[in-house]
Amino acid sequence: MTDVPDPRAGLLAAKLGAIVRGHWPDAADGARPGPFPGGATLVDAAGSRAWILLDEDADRRLGAALALAQRAGADQLHLIVDDAVAGGILARRAAQFAAPPSVWLAAGRELAPVPASPPATDPPPAPAAELYRPVLAAAGLEPVVEDGNLLGELLGLEVARVVVDPDGATAHVEAGVGRFDREVGAMMFAELAEGDAVARAVEFVAGVRAAGAPRHPLNQLVPERWLRSVLVARPELVGAAELRPVGSAVPRRNLKEAGVASAVGEDREGRALVVTCSTGVDLELVPCAADDRLTHAPDARLILAVPSRDALPITTQLAEHLALPADVVTVDDTWRSGFSGAEA
Repeated sequence: MTDVPDPRAGLLAAKLGAIVRGHWPDAADGARPGPFPGGATLVDAAGSRAWILLDEDADRRLGAALALAQRAGADQLHLIVDDAVAGGILARRAAQFAAPPSVWLAAGRELAPVPASPPATDPPPAPAAELYRPVLAAAGLEPVVEDGNLLGELLGLEVARVVVDPDGATAHVEAGVGRFDREVGAMMFAELAEGDAVARAVEFVAGVRAAGAPRHPLNQLVPERWLRSVLVARPELVGAAELRPVGSAVPRRNLKEAGVASAVGEDREGRALVVTCSTGVDLELVPCAADDRLTHAPDARLILAVPSRDALPITTQLAEHLALPADVVTVDDTWRSGFSGAEA
C-alpha cells in the first residue's frame, strides 16, 4: 500500500515557496521544503533561516515551530499566518522569548508584521455565580474560575458549573461533565434539588476518577488538571508554599483537547510563583506557560510541572530560551497514587 499525497500539503508548500521567493529571493536557491502538521516549512541551504506557514491553529503551534527550527539549527525563524487574530496571539507568545521569531500576516503574496495581542485576562465570575462557591466546596469540589465561569472540579475534572441566568442577577448549578453531559443531567436529575444532583454526579465521578481505578473515559480526560489539583493540595511537591488554580490565557475548547493547567501562589521564600502543569508530550507547554504567566503575574517565577517520564530535553531547552527563563520540576510518576477527591 502506497501513501497517497496530501493535495492540501502540496498547495501549502507551493504557497510558502512563492512567499519566500518574493520576499527573501536570496534564500530561494537550495532551500529545503518540509512538512509541518497543518502547514509547510522551508529551510535555507545554509540552515540558518527557517520559514513556517501555519495554516491551522496558528496560535497553538509556536512550540512545535521552535522545536523544528532548533533541530534545523536555524537562528532566524519566520512564522507566516493568514489569520490576524491567531497571529496576534502567536506574536504575543513569541515575544516572551529572548530571541523571538518574526510573525507575518500573509494576504496573497504580500506580508505585513503582526502586532502582538495585549495580554489575556482571566475575568472573575459574575457576583451571582460567586454565591455558589461555598456550595461547590461543600460538595467536595474544588472551585475553579476559568474564562469568567465558576466550575466545580473533582481531581481536575469539571463535575459542575455555575450558570448565570439571563437576568444576570441569579444563577444555578448544573451537574455533569461537559455541556452535553450537563444537559442530560438536567433531565435525569430534574426532580432533585441542585445539591442532590451535584452529589450524585460527584459520587459517580469519584468512583472512576481515582488512582488505581480501571481505565474509564472519565479518568483519561484532562490529566494535566488532575496534576494541578494534586499540586494545589500538596504545593510542597514543587517547592511552593501555597497555590490556587487559575484560568489559561487561551482556554481549552473542549475536554478532549490537550492543554496546560496553571496555578498561582508563592514559593517558600515568599516570591510570586506561577506553576503550569502538563502531562504527556506537549511541545506547546513552554509558550502556553509563558502566556499564562503574562496574564497572571508577568514578573513571577515560572515552574513547569511534569511527571518524570514526560520531562523532555526540548522542554528544558525552550524554557531556558524564554526572556525570563522557567524551571522544569518533575513530579514522581506515582503522583496519582494515595490521593483522592475525598482527601482534597
